[in-house]
Amino acid sequence: MTEMVFRAQPARQGEAILPEWWRTIDRWSLAAIFGLFLVGMLLALAASPPLAVRNGLDHFHYVYRQAFFGLAALAVMVSVSMLDPVRIRRGGVIIFAVAVLALVFLPVFGTDFGKGAVRWYSLKVISVQPSEFLKPAFAIFTGWVLAASHDIDGPPGRAISLVVAVVLTALLAVQPDFGQAGLVIATWGLMYFAAGASLLLLGAVGGSVLAFGWAAYQSSEHVARRIDGFLTTEVDPRTQIGYATNAIQEGGIFGVGVGNGTVKWTLPDAHTDFIIAVAAEEFGLLLCVLVMGLYLTIVVRSLVRLVRERDTFIRLAGTGLAVLLGMQALINLGVSVRLLPAKGMTLPLVSYGGSSLIAAGLGLGALLALTRRRPQHDLHELLGVPR
Repeated sequence: MTEMVFRAQPARQGEAILPEWWRTIDRWSLAAIFGLFLVGMLLALAASPPLAVRNGLDHFHYVYRQAFFGLAALAVMVSVSMLDPVRIRRGGVIIFAVAVLALVFLPVFGTDFGKGAVRWYSLKVISVQPSEFLKPAFAIFTGWVLAASHDIDGPPGRAISLVVAVVLTALLAVQPDFGQAGLVIATWGLMYFAAGASLLLLGAVGGSVLAFGWAAYQSSEHVARRIDGFLTTEVDPRTQIGYATNAIQEGGIFGVGVGNGTVKWTLPDAHTDFIIAVAAEEFGLLLCVLVMGLYLTIVVRSLVRLVRERDTFIRLAGTGLAVLLGMQALINLGVSVRLLPAKGMTLPLVSYGGSSLIAAGLGLGALLALTRRRPQHDLHELLGVPR
């Protein structure tokens, strides 16, 4: 009985893997994920040709790459979503270890591609950003150590998770990548809260983050420039935020029409960090609301399923993966409408970028695997009664 309740739901007698997967998966979340991929392809067609022209490439060079990496991400997502929680945990921990090592050696072997932050490994044909793979793996690792701390004579999982989160935040800040660093520490805080947090400790961590942010503002010209640009009442129209703000205002409710937008010709990161500005200008508020609705569907449905989950690891790791997706989307959208300082963070499954797409597929696959329907959700299945 314990095996039936706390592990992945066994297939019905004679049932193949795919029918079992289709029967237990959250189909609404799956549909929302495919919807985001289609939106990403639509916006790649709208935003990337100007960049290809500037770089002397074929008009649809980045569209083809978006399609290739996007389909690869979906294949990874579907494959991972078929795994049971034990394999998700083991695979996540292995990927986490590799990503941490890659992050440690990034200052030595990495490159900044002229953007002022060493975040990538250049492999000639492709580039890899370790922090993208670190995030979903960190949620799984943290869920594992926090769950282990609930066992009798278990390890001090809460202390271990805090130390790891602080170390990773420091490694990311060195690049510098304060956006990803903030995302990691926020994910840890929400998972720690879900595990039964000490409010005193969370308050201390929050105070430390504020102190670190103030120190970064005082010591880093890069950070200070972004914060000052965010706080000023006047927006320089020649900055990325200025271009994005103007594009969103021009788009209105229905947009200026497909191909009629201008922000993609002036905004350097129109196909990545500010992809929503292209969506708002050409397709209007309606498409932006659709995108937000798709993210909300995935996060809310995942959390609703996880609330009913009895296994501590599944509940915590799934919560971490869900809030990670939601927070990254929220940060990207918040930057574009000037509710947050510029962070250099992609919109999951929508923005262009190989590492971002594959890592999103990996994280969403793990989330779908952990939120698959299990016997404790359905009494008739626990008793073996056919529907």
